[in-house]
Amino acid sequence: MKVEEWLGQENQLGADIWNHKYRYNGESFDQWLDRISGGNQEIRQLIVEKKFLFGGRILSNRGLEHEGRKVSLSNCYVITPPGDDIEDIFECAKKLARTYSYGGGCGVDISRLSPRGAKINNAAKETTGAVSFMDLYSLVTDLIGQNGRRGALMISIDCSHPDVEEFINLKTDLEKVTKANISIRISKKFMNAVKKNEMFPLYYKREATGEVIESEINAKELFHRIAEVNWDYAEPGALFWDRISEWNLLSNTEEFQYAGVNPCAEEPLPAGGSCLLGSINLAEFVQNPFAENASFDIEGFKQCVKASVRALNEVLEEGLPLHPLKEQQDSVADWRQIGLGIMGLADMMIKLGITYGERESLELCGKIGFAMADTAIAASAMLAKEMGAYPKCKIENVITAPYFRANTTDATVELVKKYGIRNSQLLTIAPTGTLSTMLGISGGIEPIYANYYERKTESLHGVDVYYKVYTKIVEQYMKEHGITDDSQLPEYFVTAMTLDYHQRIDMQSAWQEHIDASISSTVNVPNQFTVEETEKLYMYAYEKGLKGITIFRDGCKRIGILTTEEKEKSVTAGDGLKRGEIILVTDDVVGKKRKLITGCGSLHCIALFEPNTGALLEVYLSKGSTGGCNNFMIGLSRMISISARAGIDIYTIIDQLNSTGSCPSYTVRRATKGDTSKGACCPMAVGNALLDMYKEVQRELQQEGADKKQEKKKAPKPKAVTGVSEDKILCPECGEPLAFEGGCNVCKNCGWSKCY
Repeated sequence: MKVEEWLGQENQLGADIWNHKYRYNGESFDQWLDRISGGNQEIRQLIVEKKFLFGGRILSNRGLEHEGRKVSLSNCYVITPPGDDIEDIFECAKKLARTYSYGGGCGVDISRLSPRGAKINNAAKETTGAVSFMDLYSLVTDLIGQNGRRGALMISIDCSHPDVEEFINLKTDLEKVTKANISIRISKKFMNAVKKNEMFPLYYKREATGEVIESEINAKELFHRIAEVNWDYAEPGALFWDRISEWNLLSNTEEFQYAGVNPCAEEPLPAGGSCLLGSINLAEFVQNPFAENASFDIEGFKQCVKASVRALNEVLEEGLPLHPLKEQQDSVADWRQIGLGIMGLADMMIKLGITYGERESLELCGKIGFAMADTAIAASAMLAKEMGAYPKCKIENVITAPYFRANTTDATVELVKKYGIRNSQLLTIAPTGTLSTMLGISGGIEPIYANYYERKTESLHGVDVYYKVYTKIVEQYMKEHGITDDSQLPEYFVTAMTLDYHQRIDMQSAWQEHIDASISSTVNVPNQFTVEETEKLYMYAYEKGLKGITIFRDGCKRIGILTTEEKEKSVTAGDGLKRGEIILVTDDVVGKKRKLITGCGSLHCIALFEPNTGALLEVYLSKGSTGGCNNFMIGLSRMISISARAGIDIYTIIDQLNSTGSCPSYTVRRATKGDTSKGACCPMAVGNALLDMYKEVQRELQQEGADKKQEKKKAPKPKAVTGVSEDKILCPECGEPLAFEGGCNVCKNCGWSKCY
């Protein structure tokens, strides 16, 4: 079998994703199937039928330990929360670095760290607070590469921590903690105070000294501020911590507690915990799709659940020695979490002719979800019969857990009573951005993001022309029914932006009743959505029993740091130069200067630009001090200058400067004085300053030529969805707009996703 046969001859994007992300060293498709299935013929066949797929780490890395590669099979980990001392804080950073180097994403909770102003007996006399160390963890995430990417990080804090306001406001500075998601652990006590408009206590007691730091804050005002910042910056996310702690198989197991969540928040985990992921494609279990007698094959689905649970346990065993840290190996061995989820839900609904989010769809998902939970628990019990329960299993505590009682039949209860269970956690709905894009289906429990996507081509007259590329399920339906325009689609073709937002949460709630972990999912709202509406949506999510919620407002300020700037082809100083030629600098150059504040003082930057094109020609750098650092700056300025005059464009130069890493003195000064220029070291600061000056010169040139030139008019641009902002988050690989769904940025054009 060839990959083109598996995915469809027309699915070139899917084949490209498989070839670039999951295929190893030129292996054939059959060899890949053999490798990732591990000899399990049943799971191999389910993969061939596109009914099941392992998570990306398994698809990429399973079986490669024999090649000497140090790679994890787990997508995500939760690091042991750092204790309140400098050694433990930096030990946590070390653990992050090692985990990233093996390919895992991480979650860290900082609630144990002292708040700002707590007394300490060293040179500082008082702490800079828990939030100040987030830059350290973000920096580590940025530094450690993962096959061309950077690691993924979630930082959380409890709503009762005295630094919670500072934590909420942190992301309003677009230059801080750029390599981490942030979420707040929200308690029932806090939400009750919100409803009653009461004061809420903020409390922290230092174990080392006994010092108590406490205050009060109006809960309703703080809740409003959370919604306001989310509206503007798409963060922080909300983690409803009591629901997380109470709705799982271990809620009655006293020695167990969650330590945090993974980067996409679908995996609450104990300290050192990790999870293996796999997803069932619901769309492939629809019989007679698009017909009046279409139905869901519930028995076939149950069999797939059984096989998937067994397969994930097989991978878990293989992966035990591959975890980066000993504490991770021990935690996984003790609790044995797996994360079986779903994808293709929206495709399933369309094939059945059911409208996503309406009562019929919720009832169907409730039936499927219960069948999934009951079957998975029973399958885990049968594995316990063969190989024993997970080491810390206490059967009485499991069978009395509210989640267990609500999601099992009598037959399953009897199995667990007799044998225990092999896994303490079984189900999660993770982002499936890359997997679902490869298969050409909807991700996780997400609705279809759009019926079509716009693609651009240039006509013979130099005018941009936009055309429609239909989503695969839409294209399939239109072909079968002889439809030529999407306006003729039935009403049940709803999208993320046309769906009622409450229905979107209703769907997540229907699934959360049956999922013992959590769900990575995004509620997409239009640009005109208000802060008050965002606040109400948070409250509705809490009332509906969600474990967390991510809201993304189209056109919010977060786009400013996620957008890959569309760089126009600029005329460089060396256009047309032959190899080895250097352009001369004349006297009519345009000069700009900036004074930068670095980790060890001031840095003066002067840049000279070509007067007609605005291309960079010459750079002069001078530190406020003498010695090695100043000499380094002089050398750097000469290299930048010769590069520019040799025809290398400014964006290439800046990219190189921005990839130089960080300077400890920069980090210290930013934490203590907060007056450093943009960047994490002197070369980065220089690069940012050069870009700023270059844009200033370009604006000046544009203004000068405004009366001489007439701007080209573009053809009207049709919109796939009403109410969507013109600002787009662009893919870093292909430059096409990204979709933010499942808590993750996904490119529908090339298959790139932040979550691998």
